[in-house]
Amino acid sequence: MHNAAFAALGLDWRYLAFEVDPKNLRAAIEGAKAMNFAGLNLTVPHKLLAVEMMDALDESAEKWGAVNTIRFDNARAIGFNTDADAIVTALREDLKLELRGAKVLLLGAGGAGRTAALKLASESVAELFLVNRTETKVEAVAGEIIEHFPLTKVAVGFPKSAVDLVINATSLGLKPDDASPLDEKRFSLKQARAVYDMIYRPAETKLIASAKAAGCKTANGLGMLLHQGAKAFEIWTGKTAPLDVMRRALEKNIYGH
Repeated sequence: MHNAAFAALGLDWRYLAFEVDPKNLRAAIEGAKAMNFAGLNLTVPHKLLAVEMMDALDESAEKWGAVNTIRFDNARAIGFNTDADAIVTALREDLKLELRGAKVLLLGAGGAGRTAALKLASESVAELFLVNRTETKVEAVAGEIIEHFPLTKVAVGFPKSAVDLVINATSLGLKPDDASPLDEKRFSLKQARAVYDMIYRPAETKLIASAKAAGCKTANGLGMLLHQGAKAFEIWTGKTAPLDVMRRALEKNIYGH
């Protein structure tokens, strides 16, 4: 997506992927800075760790408490978060969903889940049901929502009645033999209008397949990936991201067409 965008705008830039152990994250950031990189993207599990490693935080990273994009500016590492806006843009575009007043079941309270929960509360969803394997994590996120967004009703656990949207913010579904992130004994997909899975590869996870069979509107995480990437592109280059070029590159890479 980024290399296609650089080529489309005639920029002599390259986007490269590196696997970095969490214990080496600080050294990797310093190394990139020393080598005059324009910036970095960070993914799981680095987004929360990086917050403490920045020289400065943009308002977006401060607000959502996670860094997924870094810009190097005169030897300073500035942290941004482009995930939060990307998820609501994708939900509106791909599912045509009005978030204000919606009832949402969110699976996962790690970096992506926490950011999504806080962003959804800021968009005035009426009710938010949070489910996570580690209960202490999910209770901490619920506490943050109660503190910062008191108008959103928040509960830990599965809802008893129907919801407008189920979101998977866990990594369950990335591997073919993964179990579904949703315990259908506790909540049936027939009680949901729409399902959004942040996973985009495979394009159809077990959760998406089950949701389609239950008659839900569905979307995977490609739109979120696109919009967080486009915003990062603009932060680094100062130029408007060529969205269509980036979308086509993603679709070709993920769907093969």
